[in-house]
Amino acid sequence: MNDTNRTSTLAVISLVAGILGWTLLPFLGSLGAIITGHMARSEIRRAAGTVDGNGLAIAGLVLGWGSVVVTVIGILLAVLFFGGIAALLAWLGLSGQLG
Repeated sequence: MNDTNRTSTLAVISLVAGILGWTLLPFLGSLGAIITGHMARSEIRRAAGTVDGNGLAIAGLVLGWGSVVVTVIGILLAVLFFGGIAALLAWLGLSGQLG
């Protein structure tokens, strides 16, 4: 009988996808990290102590959700910035006269 528990493959995939979400595959990596992270945590809970990797799954989830939050904040800031410029130009009466 082996005393060591196996590590969840989904947890490892979640961590790797979370890292890829910050580097090479920003949207797809984050989405993969979130999905596989939740699947891994569910698998680990169902296994009742025979599967390890909860920390890896949590790290993948944090990386995945962190990337999503940073992306959403970046988009909101860009919209507010360019919307502010448009509002300023309209207030100055210069909108439509930039061409």
